[in-house]
Amino acid sequence: MNELEIFKKKLLYRSNYRGTKEMDILLSKFVKKYINKFNKAQLDDLDKFLDFEDEIILDYYLHGIVKENIDKNKISKLFKNHSV
Repeated sequence: MNELEIFKKKLLYRSNYRGTKEMDILLSKFVKKYINKFNKAQLDDLDKFLDFEDEIILDYYLHGIVKENIDKNKISKLFKNHSV
């Protein structure tokens, strides 16, 4: 298994085990849909996106509330338009 595949598996894991079931479902579906379409730079952005706390991601997704510059991450815009 190459380094990129290991990185993808780590990202999948991080999206599946967030702490709340709602975020597990929301993020894991998003990541599963796009992970094999992303290039290395996008995967790095996804990694940074997953560093945001659940509350920040959920507020941005549901209400458009911008905290901690979540809107500066390129993945967040794609995530905001993602529907489950």
